[in-house]
Amino acid sequence: MRTFAIPIALLAGIACASSRPATDLSAGVDLRGMDPSVSPGQDFYRYANGRWLAQTVIPEDKPAYGTLSELADRTEEQLHGILERIAPAGLHARDPDTRKVGDLYASFMDTAAVESAGLAPLRHELAALAAVRSKAQLPGLIAHYIAIDVTTPYDLGVGPDARDSTRYAVQLEQSGLGLPDRDYYLRKDDAHLAAILRQYQAHIAQMLELAGDERASAQQQAAQIVALETQIAQAQWTKVQLRDPVRTYNKTEIAQLPGLMPGYDWPRFLRAADVSGKVGYVIVGEPSYLQSLAQLLQHTPLPIWKSYFRWHLLSAFAPYLSRAFVDADFAFYGTILRGTPQNTPRWKRGVELVQGAIGEGLGKLYVAQYFPPATRARAQRLVDTLLEAYRQEIRTLDWMGPATKQEAEAKLDLLDKKIGYPSRWRDYSRLVIRRGELLGDVMRASQFEYERQIHKLGRPIDREEWEMTPQTVNAYYRPDLNEIVFPAAILQPPTFDPHADDASNYGAIGAVIGHEMSHGFDDQGSQYDAHGNLRDWWTAQDHERFAARTAALVAQYDRAEPLPGYHVNGRLTLGENIADNSGLAMAYKAYHLALQGRQAPVLDGMSGDQRFFLAFAQIWRGKYRDPYLILLLKSDPHAPAEVRGSYPLRNQPPFYMAFAVKPGERMYLPPAERVILW
Repeated sequence: MRTFAIPIALLAGIACASSRPATDLSAGVDLRGMDPSVSPGQDFYRYANGRWLAQTVIPEDKPAYGTLSELADRTEEQLHGILERIAPAGLHARDPDTRKVGDLYASFMDTAAVESAGLAPLRHELAALAAVRSKAQLPGLIAHYIAIDVTTPYDLGVGPDARDSTRYAVQLEQSGLGLPDRDYYLRKDDAHLAAILRQYQAHIAQMLELAGDERASAQQQAAQIVALETQIAQAQWTKVQLRDPVRTYNKTEIAQLPGLMPGYDWPRFLRAADVSGKVGYVIVGEPSYLQSLAQLLQHTPLPIWKSYFRWHLLSAFAPYLSRAFVDADFAFYGTILRGTPQNTPRWKRGVELVQGAIGEGLGKLYVAQYFPPATRARAQRLVDTLLEAYRQEIRTLDWMGPATKQEAEAKLDLLDKKIGYPSRWRDYSRLVIRRGELLGDVMRASQFEYERQIHKLGRPIDREEWEMTPQTVNAYYRPDLNEIVFPAAILQPPTFDPHADDASNYGAIGAVIGHEMSHGFDDQGSQYDAHGNLRDWWTAQDHERFAARTAALVAQYDRAEPLPGYHVNGRLTLGENIADNSGLAMAYKAYHLALQGRQAPVLDGMSGDQRFFLAFAQIWRGKYRDPYLILLLKSDPHAPAEVRGSYPLRNQPPFYMAFAVKPGERMYLPPAERVILW
């Protein structure tokens, strides 16, 4: 499955310094955050956000800070209130899902019980791993770990077959690293990444010591684990290579799997994974990786593999163990890797756990209390106007030929639009939650989700399913289902304000809606047709014209250097950059369609077009800690916030007119250098 969305990590670390005063609501932009002393033609990002950037300090428990997780913080507080209200009821709650939600949260918040248990809840898993006597047992062990969400050298998922979107298929993909990207292991010329790798090895040793190993043994094992993961990283495909949906679609009959990984007991794995007999083929993402993995499995001694799995078992469940494990886990993954000084309060981590385990159970309660029908209705109107803008634009595009335009309109016609919350809530009746068994509940929740996915095999595609909960501050386009999804939580100020003027709403949430719609026509999404099948429906001439423009966009973003020595990877971020530029252009067109020929009002001394572009720049304001920014530049397909809030503007002709941007100013690009896709 390939889903295109705003990065969760970015949203989780971004919030707004303060809510807008009532006097600003009519204009829908944050006047106090602007810096009018900066010329908009020189640096529009600081013109729109300069005071905010100067005055804002990143909170101690966040790796980044900005506009979008004002929504996340507000939603988190609302969910906290719900959980605090229902947790004491526990077993007495009438609704089974509500009871499970309350019990899981109560278990996480019972720190006395968690401290008392120590490592004991993991003893059974550790003993089972210790009892492994031969590599022949590894396929079964890997299947079990995949089911309980422990990192393994490859991963298994279930999603629509990209070549036949009417049926589900099993997908096998590379995995196995404890660091975010292969560059952390392989870029010896980067002092920061090399230091992270050394500290990662020390962290592994510390965790093994906490689990009872002698220091010398723990240090030796840590060195062996890092060496093994480095070999795994060398075999892996790059994130740029992984963006190619054709190259990563390799239909492989079950009988052919042994040829791909000689000596590996695939029948044993498939039986343990509960896949045997349910499918006749799998989709392999990276065949050469599995071939290399076969060599690693053969030549790496079993004790090293056992140390590797033991480390990842500890790492996966450290957040749910006693404080020593929680603190050690955060010290590396929070502070060293992301630069965050303090862990988030425990209640926030409890909210996050419940959202991941019983998200729609909590979502039902959230929607009932915080998402009025009128908000959904107005958001629907924005979506409909964006669709009309795209439909009109397709008919006039100069880089898309008539045959492709016809298919593009058909894709728009079949686009599934999901707003607010699902039409059918997820069934959690088979999920067992026992108050007081935190680690067991976490494992059972992962197992439940795994079994829910496996249960899809052989059944019709469920087009009512959501990949995000209603309380998620995000949005996505899914090409294999040709659907866009906008959860309730993103449909609130400052991205969407039912009481604000249209200009700011189209500049903010309108650009997000346009962004997601455009994914259906970017370098990846355009390879899927109206029914979600991976099929080339473009002519050769269309491909050539589109490739020429996107190559120019790659070059534009390659020049961005958010941190000295670290550039944006224009190829890795291409799909999202296409979506940012296209979404903004189409949101502007939709805004003027919504005006229906009327003159936009002047509010707070600003025209409608000026408020539109300001709202866009303000939703992307943000600040990062350096280690976290490096992590994103290495692993995230999205450009950093400052780039997203400024680069697309330079490609929009109406922006130049709205702010009288002139040649010689830094925001100015000559018309021949502007990349206009829509």
